[in-house]
Amino acid sequence: MTTIAHDAPAARMRSRWLKDAAAGRDGTPGLLLLDTLAAIGFAAGIAGGVAAVAGRGAVLPWALLAIGMGMARGWFAMLAVRQGAARAGLVKRAQRRRVVAAALYRQAGMPMDSGQLATQAVDAVEALDGFVARFLPARRAAAIAPILVLAATACASPVAAVILAATLLPFVAAMILAGGAAADESRRQFLALHRLSARFADRVRALPVVLAFRAETRETQAIGAAAQELAERTMRVLRIAFLSSAALEFFAALSVALVAVYCGFSLLGLLPFAAPETLNLPRAFFVLALAPEFYAPMRRLAAAYHDKQGAETAAETLMPLVEPGRAVPVAAAAAVLTLRDVTIHYPGSDAPAVSRLSLSVGAGETVALLGPSGSGKTSVLHLLLGLAPLSAGTVEMDGMALASLAGQASWVGQHPLLIAGTIRENLLLSHPGATPLALQRAVVVAGLMPMLRRRPGGLDAPLDARGSGLSGGERRRIALARALLNPAPFLLLDEPTAHLDAVAEAALIRTIGGAARGRTTLIATHSPALAAIATHVIHLGPAA
Repeated sequence: MTTIAHDAPAARMRSRWLKDAAAGRDGTPGLLLLDTLAAIGFAAGIAGGVAAVAGRGAVLPWALLAIGMGMARGWFAMLAVRQGAARAGLVKRAQRRRVVAAALYRQAGMPMDSGQLATQAVDAVEALDGFVARFLPARRAAAIAPILVLAATACASPVAAVILAATLLPFVAAMILAGGAAADESRRQFLALHRLSARFADRVRALPVVLAFRAETRETQAIGAAAQELAERTMRVLRIAFLSSAALEFFAALSVALVAVYCGFSLLGLLPFAAPETLNLPRAFFVLALAPEFYAPMRRLAAAYHDKQGAETAAETLMPLVEPGRAVPVAAAAAVLTLRDVTIHYPGSDAPAVSRLSLSVGAGETVALLGPSGSGKTSVLHLLLGLAPLSAGTVEMDGMALASLAGQASWVGQHPLLIAGTIRENLLLSHPGATPLALQRAVVVAGLMPMLRRRPGGLDAPLDARGSGLSGGERRRIALARALLNPAPFLLLDEPTAHLDAVAEAALIRTIGGAARGRTTLIATHSPALAAIATHVIHLGPAA
């Protein structure tokens, strides 16, 4: 069986992360405390009504009090649920934005496939719901509500208050034991769900490949086995949860029973010891009606404890990707990039896309890879981003082997990607934390100001995913501004002037020349005019 280490510093880090993630004003604990006060008023109404019936007094005021407090309890409970859900929705939206932003701009050495991203953005973030909506309010209310109930009980019967306080210790001990027993299984169950979700999402994405290799039966069996394992883990979690719930209910019922026995024997005068008080019927009814409320906040906390476990497990997967206040790294001093006898041979192709290429790019230099279509220019850039296979040779940075420039490079592809949203949102894809000044500077350097002046709404003008209404040059300028906004030391451009007329190409070349200053730039192009701005030109061979 897989074991999970409970490292105290790691646990404190998870708790701190969850606290920061859920930080903000929350009125739900106050509503739960109002529910407790309404419960005290309801118990007073019941006790007063019983006393009025026994003494033939006015029953209506006490009945109205009980009905009013009962309705108030329902109202406060409904508001608490709505407030908790609204607060959880805000927290989840904020964390989901951070997950997506961190996935779009992540540092080298942080690999993540689409399945992992899907489970991060959906399942892991969704696990925060119960923690924010139920556990945190219940924990805060449980620290005060029992004291309120105990004080009200002591006003009617100090002995009953002592009984409740004395039975609190085994109740809390049972909660601790139950929570500790369920913690490991809950954590393992969540991690198994996380792995299964990621695997399923990846297999759906790669379905054409699975079908092409007739691996659907094998993959179906593997996913089925993983799903069966998850079901077994879920059943173990449920068994522990049911056992712990039964233990908690036993101690709570035992405590209430002791109070009931004391009140009954006291009213009958059959107590085996001399009590320091004399109970009457209204006080006894008040204590009996209020005794279950003493444990209600802790029951609520125990019921939400599994939400805490799920959130802590989700925090383990979210923390490496998303950290509160995580700053996007600023551009560091660029280093010397060297390719030695590099060969790129895609699986299934007859010939390599690039064969025995060697080049050296100094810090701050601009290198143009010039050649016809199919000569391997794009493959070289993809290799540097970790998107193409290194079949032979080495890629080094300052003499050290380099796996990928991902996270250290800004990228402009042949077909600029646009998302449905505003121009501002498209630009901020590369650097969500960019300041308005940095955004304005990137817009000016990329030459977008003329287009923004013509377009209603400027930066907040809406775009669809196809960039309808934009010319090819405007799409490339948006992509270039997005790359400039990303404070990375490397700039990789793949055919940035393709399919532009001579005037638009000349304007964009001037923009690229300004954008390349201060960065190590590699440009894949078939345009001699664009290659002319480079400090070095590498001529690649004919198309493979």
